[in-house]
Amino acid sequence: MRRILSNNRGVALILVILMIAVIIALTLQLNLSSRSEVYEAANLRDGIKLLYIAKSGLYGGETFLIEDSNNFDSLNEDWANLELISAGSSAFFDEGHFMLNITDESGKIPINQLVKDGGYSSDIEDVLIRFLTLPEFNLDEHQAGDIIDAVKDWIDEDDEITGFGAENMYYEDLDPPHSCKNGPLDSVDELLMIKGITRALYYGTGETPGIREYLTVYGTGTININTAPGLVLMALSDEITGEMVSNMEEFRKDEQNNLSDPSWYNDVPGMDGITIPSALISVKSDTFNIISTGVLNNMSKRISSVVKRNSGKKTVQILSWKVD
Repeated sequence: MRRILSNNRGVALILVILMIAVIIALTLQLNLSSRSEVYEAANLRDGIKLLYIAKSGLYGGETFLIEDSNNFDSLNEDWANLELISAGSSAFFDEGHFMLNITDESGKIPINQLVKDGGYSSDIEDVLIRFLTLPEFNLDEHQAGDIIDAVKDWIDEDDEITGFGAENMYYEDLDPPHSCKNGPLDSVDELLMIKGITRALYYGTGETPGIREYLTVYGTGTININTAPGLVLMALSDEITGEMVSNMEEFRKDEQNNLSDPSWYNDVPGMDGITIPSALISVKSDTFNIISTGVLNNMSKRISSVVKRNSGKKTVQILSWKVD
C-alpha cells in the first residue's frame, strides 16, 4: 500500500511539473504574441507618421516652386537650395523630420523629343551622340548611334527598322519577350527595355555615372542651360570643352551675373565664339522632380513626385507619384 501511495505521489509530481511547464510555455508564447502585436502597431503608427512627414516636405517643395516668380530658373534660387529647410524641419513635428530635394527636369535631355511630328530631331540626336560618346560612358560613336537608332524605333509609330535599331521581331525573340512600344516613353526606366541599353549604362557603376540621371521623358525640346548638369552642358556643342563647362558652372553660381538670356554663355571667358543652337536651350523651366524623405528614429519613407508648374495660375500639376 505504501509503495502504491509513493508511486501516486511521484506521478502527481510529474503531472504538476508538466502542467507548470505547459503554463509557462503558453505564457511565454502569449507574451511574445502580445509584444509582436505591440511592435506591429508601433510600426504601423510610425509608418503613418513617416508618410505624412514626407508629404509635408513634398507640399513645402511645391510651395517653393509656386512662389518662384522670376522670369528664369537657376540653381541660385530657393527651390534649388533646401539644405537649411531640411535641417530645420524637425521644428515642424513633435518627432521626426524630412529631407527635401528638388531637381529641374528641364535641365536634362528630353529623350522623347528625339522623335517629333513624324520625323527625327537633328538637334536632340546631335546632343545624344555627343552625350553618349563622352568618356564617362565608354561608348564609341558607332555604339552610340546604334542605341539612338533603337530609341527612335521604340518611339516612332512605324515598324521599319532604323539603321541598327530594332522593332517587334527583335523584342519578341527575347526571353522574356515583349513588344516594341512605338510610342513615347512614360518613364526613363523604359530605356532598360530598349536594345543596347545595359543596366551598367543606365544605372552606372562605381566608376561611371548612369545615363538615367541626365535624361527626361518630359519637356518640349529645350534644355535649361541654367540648371543643366555638367555632362549635359558638354553635349550642347562639339566646341565645348571640360574647362569651358567648369567656367560655365562657376559663372552660373555668381548671383551678380545675368542668367535671364540663354546666350549668357558667350560672356563666359573663352566662349565668346561658341555657338549653341538657340532652339535647343532656354532659361525657364516648368517641370521638376521633388523628392521628400520622412525620417523618424531609424525608419524612413520617401516620396518622389514629378510636377509641372503653372506660374500664371500659381498651381502645380502632379505628373507622377511614387512612394518607396
